[in-house]
Amino acid sequence: MAEQKATGLRRIINAGGYSLAGFRACWRHEAAFRQELLGLVPLLPLALYLGQTGVERALLAGSLLLVPLVELLNSAIEAVVDRVGNEHHELSGRAKDVGSAAVFLAIAMALVIWLLILAPRW
Repeated sequence: MAEQKATGLRRIINAGGYSLAGFRACWRHEAAFRQELLGLVPLLPLALYLGQTGVERALLAGSLLLVPLVELLNSAIEAVVDRVGNEHHELSGRAKDVGSAAVFLAIAMALVIWLLILAPRW
């Protein structure tokens, strides 16, 4: 007999558990993720302090939160590629490079947003 999928509140609780497991795995296995989260500790409160309007606070904080979000996706891509095989393959390398480029772009976007909002004040 097929296993029934959880629904309602049980599904939401299960999803939360899977998310926590994903955070733990990324923290344990990805140095870049740890560095990005440790950077959030001082920068996120600073974003909320430096933003003069709700929109500025949202942009400053949101741009910071986007970086570990993209890192989580990049780590997922890398895990799947590594699971498929360790031998060198052009498409595997391309997938990892594109994921890395996405993280770089998220970091660059955060820097640009911070500069555009804060530079005119100086």
